[in-house]
Amino acid sequence: MLGSRAHVTGPARLRLGAELKKAYGRGVSIRTLADGCGRSYGFVHRLLAETGTVMRTRGGVKSRRTAR
Repeated sequence: MLGSRAHVTGPARLRLGAELKKAYGRGVSIRTLADGCGRSYGFVHRLLAETGTVMRTRGGVKSRRTAR
């Protein structure tokens, strides 16, 4: 776990970005990733963007209701 005020730069930032990208690719939410590494949602989102991660759309699976 990283301190919330610790600067993450260089190789450590690349490693963390790769780990977060892998977890996000497995379906873990940004909020869960942020909680797990002790950082903010914005930090994790920014780091994922830096690694070229394709972000999922907002919200979950929406049910399709049929008209009756």
